[in-house]
Amino acid sequence: MSGGPLSGVKVLELAGIGPAPFAGMTLADLGAEVVRVDRPGGSGFFPGAEHLDLLNRGKRSILLDLKKPEAVETVLAMTAEADVLIEGYRPGVAERLGLGPDACHARNPRLVYGRMTGWGQDGPLAQTAGHDIGYIALTGALHAIGEAGGGPQIPLNLLGDFGGGGNYLVIGVLAALREADRTGRGQVVDAAIVDGTAHLLAGTHMMLATGTWVDERGVNLLDGGAPFYSVYETADGRYMAVGALEPRFYAELLAKLELDEDPGKQHDRTLWPALRARIAAAFSARSQAEWSALFAESDACVAPVVSLREAAHHPHIKARGSIVEHDGLLQPAPAPRFSLTPTTIGTPPPAPGRHTIEVLGDWGIDDAAALIDSGAAVQVPAGDAKDRRRE
Repeated sequence: MSGGPLSGVKVLELAGIGPAPFAGMTLADLGAEVVRVDRPGGSGFFPGAEHLDLLNRGKRSILLDLKKPEAVETVLAMTAEADVLIEGYRPGVAERLGLGPDACHARNPRLVYGRMTGWGQDGPLAQTAGHDIGYIALTGALHAIGEAGGGPQIPLNLLGDFGGGGNYLVIGVLAALREADRTGRGQVVDAAIVDGTAHLLAGTHMMLATGTWVDERGVNLLDGGAPFYSVYETADGRYMAVGALEPRFYAELLAKLELDEDPGKQHDRTLWPALRARIAAAFSARSQAEWSALFAESDACVAPVVSLREAAHHPHIKARGSIVEHDGLLQPAPAPRFSLTPTTIGTPPPAPGRHTIEVLGDWGIDDAAALIDSGAAVQVPAGDAKDRRRE
């Protein structure tokens, strides 16, 4: 928990995977107190390695068996103290548990109830299983990414789960918190990955409407179709990313590459195939390190393509502290940054149930011992020396 701009905001996160935990991590990064309600048996992809799950950094964890009425009542009692609850279940699951919006708002009318799904709370596919790749497929985003003449390329799960999913849940929660502060009324935030991903495509739809975007892969200005906005292999088998869109940046690119091309014909598509071949030949003549040195501090908009581990050592990333090693784990720093309420990386990811007694006491639940005796709650002790160091 940090002292960021959300300091004092209390969040309950019903444990899940992917975009909802990412949203919880982001809220914790911003200073909110986030308590993750874990369940017996776990809810992550990496059982036994929860201490490495960076999506749970900055949170405390309680372990409740939500199949037991006492555990459900405990969560409802905690909602009376909470500002936000987020969950990532399929539509209707929270209601069947007795933890749907109506039940929670009966305890706390100001509560912001954030729901994270792939398909949304309604629609023909609402009850269907899915993952990032399917959600972005139905928005047109996956179709648009890839080389000309080739198949779609999967953009990890950045575009759907985290870009169109978790980030939009955070946006919705923050907007609803503002409304709750103004009016005293909480509400439900229906954050669907298909909605968020479609929203991220606003600029692409703008270009499609103006006729400057063709609904095909790899033939457009920003999808690798333009030779001055693409990736090129270097002599040592590595790559440079080129984004020289504006005329003066394009002119500088040509000068750095020592290519005798007419900068005024940058957007003549008939010349693109030959231009691409010449740019590729130029980059293939030197190593990535050589090109990186040549383009350093240049306005040609050229950058080396580095690995995840290498990124932390790039001079700019290192100077900004955008990626850091913290508590033995390489991880991104909180973003964005604030002038008055700076954020910090919170506590390490906890083992599920590590803070059950502590959190229940802090949140005004005075029967923690009885809950543990009944099996409705579980307190997990600190584990090995590494666990104790992390805590």
